[in-house]
Amino acid sequence: MFCFIAIRLKITLPIFVRKCIGADSSHGDLWGKLICTNFKVSFITHDALPKQRFQVANRLLGEHDVPLACVEQVVTVNDAKGKQKVLCSNQKLKFNPTELILYCKDFRIIRFRFDEAGPQSAKKVCLAIAHYSQPADPQLLFGFEYVGKQYYGSLAINSIPTQELTATCAGERVNGVDPGGGLQMPLFDRPSEWDREIKRTGASEWRVCSINEGYVVSPSLPEYVVVPVSLADQDLKQYLCFFTAHRIPLWCWNHPNGSALVRMASISDPLQQRKLDQRICSAITKSHPQRSDVLKSDLDKNLPNIQDIQAAFVKVRHICVIEPFEESEEKWLSSMESSRWLEYVRAFLKHSAEVVYLLEGKHVSVILQEEEDRDLSCVVSSLVQLMLDPHFRSLTGFQSLVQKEWVMAGHRFLHRCNHLKKNDKEESPLFQLFLDCVWQIINQYPAAFEFTETYLTVLSDSMWIPVFSTFLFNCPQQRTENSMDFAKSKCIPMGEEKALRFPPVWDWSQQFTPKDQALFNNPMYVGKGATCVQNGTVKSFRRTKKNYSSTLRGMPSSLRNILMDGHDSLTLTRRNSLVPRLKPDFSQIREVVESPTERFFRDWVSRPADLQGMLIPQLLPSHLALWRLYFLRWVPEASIPKGGPVTAYHKLSQLADEVEKLQSQLRQYKGATPASTPTSNPSAPPSDHSRMYFKAGSTHEPSSIPEYLSSSFPFSPVGNMCRRSILGTPLSKFLNGAKTWLSTETLANEAL
Repeated sequence: MFCFIAIRLKITLPIFVRKCIGADSSHGDLWGKLICTNFKVSFITHDALPKQRFQVANRLLGEHDVPLACVEQVVTVNDAKGKQKVLCSNQKLKFNPTELILYCKDFRIIRFRFDEAGPQSAKKVCLAIAHYSQPADPQLLFGFEYVGKQYYGSLAINSIPTQELTATCAGERVNGVDPGGGLQMPLFDRPSEWDREIKRTGASEWRVCSINEGYVVSPSLPEYVVVPVSLADQDLKQYLCFFTAHRIPLWCWNHPNGSALVRMASISDPLQQRKLDQRICSAITKSHPQRSDVLKSDLDKNLPNIQDIQAAFVKVRHICVIEPFEESEEKWLSSMESSRWLEYVRAFLKHSAEVVYLLEGKHVSVILQEEEDRDLSCVVSSLVQLMLDPHFRSLTGFQSLVQKEWVMAGHRFLHRCNHLKKNDKEESPLFQLFLDCVWQIINQYPAAFEFTETYLTVLSDSMWIPVFSTFLFNCPQQRTENSMDFAKSKCIPMGEEKALRFPPVWDWSQQFTPKDQALFNNPMYVGKGATCVQNGTVKSFRRTKKNYSSTLRGMPSSLRNILMDGHDSLTLTRRNSLVPRLKPDFSQIREVVESPTERFFRDWVSRPADLQGMLIPQLLPSHLALWRLYFLRWVPEASIPKGGPVTAYHKLSQLADEVEKLQSQLRQYKGATPASTPTSNPSAPPSDHSRMYFKAGSTHEPSSIPEYLSSSFPFSPVGNMCRRSILGTPLSKFLNGAKTWLSTETLANEAL
């Protein structure tokens, strides 16, 4: 049952503009009204797009809408005077713009022409977009007003002309807001959810600790953490002052053999280093049934830093979006390699595989150590659990993994996404890197995951919709503090609530219809609950604990030496590559001979693939690929009509749908009485409960690939990638040397 909520938004007066569609001509361009709200840039048109195509519809956004949080840069151009300017918040514009270009964080480039608009109106809308896309304070993010209106709908936050936006929410509500109670997944904001995770993983020697309740110990930690049973609260309070930002060690996951995965910040006091290491390691050792050793991995030493990752991401974006797309040319491929993005993806996958070996093969617990335990450890801990635990390869499990290891663990989404656009040095696409790593594993083991690359792409896009608490804040405490301040300033009655309840991104009904959500489902998934037909009987795949904990499968022979320190055969061809220098900082196992590792992987290779067992990705350069749907979905030259992976997805979805229908008919047939069997109609179509987006056709109608399918499906480059020349200069030259999109220092009219 959906509840419709009206949200009132600040807007500018609409102006009549032309949205550029074609690359080099105005043929097919759309005429309509351009409006700026404090949530999005809206283009409203009654014209049809020049090409019939499909695009996934977002309930919060129109077909041509761009959330302001997604706007990376606002550029104005005057053709007659030969001027262009990057607009910042509260900046003046001394020339009348004839064109507006929006460079978006999701790689879109959208252009509007002010052919019929008045010069002052064009100025106002450009300045408004620049202003609202760069809020000066977290409380100016649209999510606060969105949630505040739900708590107190009659509150008049401002007197500026408003527009109605209708959003959908579901589930039980508290003060008009969905607290996530309708979700079938934990948010890890209460002790009971941590207790269930402890029981699920069999971590009997670990307990839920509440010393940070009210965030009195560390503002960046969740209120409830899991610690060894042998560590008393009094001991933890004594130790916390020696850890960076008071971030005590956090339990992540337990292997069925008893090994634990733990993450922690560095110890700030060198004098206490050895003592605390011994105390922490001793407590973790006691939690292991075999009292196995504990090994530590220093992620800051072994992996690229956030600035390196950001630089690589900017280069990839420039190559994929700004540069002319010529994938067949050696220059383009060489540029992609020199960006080092795939090199860094491989580095994180490789290091995670090394930790997997220690947990699974050596039966030892591992501590992931990082300066503040809020960036690199989020990536590695998540990948390790994804490789070892099939629960996290289901849709619900994966979402709980992100919630646990990223949101509740205090990843700085506000800074890393640069929502306030205050400090470019803090910006880094750690979460996009993680999603790319996940896609690499899905690409190699497609039947092991319940979700699709479309889901991963939409999840990344949701970072730029400033409504969900998931990606808005640096930690749960920041959400609580800012929402309390906002509620007080707007006189919002809170009742017994501690903070405003922002909706989590995991309630996908707020963005997509059930039909569109079916695009998240993988027809090849072989999971714990996946059904099959065996000897006429409908059965489900089941995983036993024995198979899960001891089975080593699915690795090709080319990867046997992946973890051989000093014998890395998987280095990239690029000279001076970072990856050959990435050696694990497991100083305690340097003297361990290599033969046990070789036997470990040889055993794993020799067995048939077990998609419900451990998964190790292949890491040769030929095995890692560019995530085309994410990086190239808007590029017209990269779009393949009726081609790409979606064609296989289309056929497999229809096949899975047909299997579901046959299973339903089989159940109906077996449940029918002999008297009713002659009159039953097994060929009648069952009720539509299919998980698949593409349905099986009738036997009389051949199933052909729809005209709208392309390698960009369910996205479309039409109207979302307009990068023709500016002022007679190629756009790639105009943007050359940009730090993000444009280099304001190189603009001749910067002083204007």
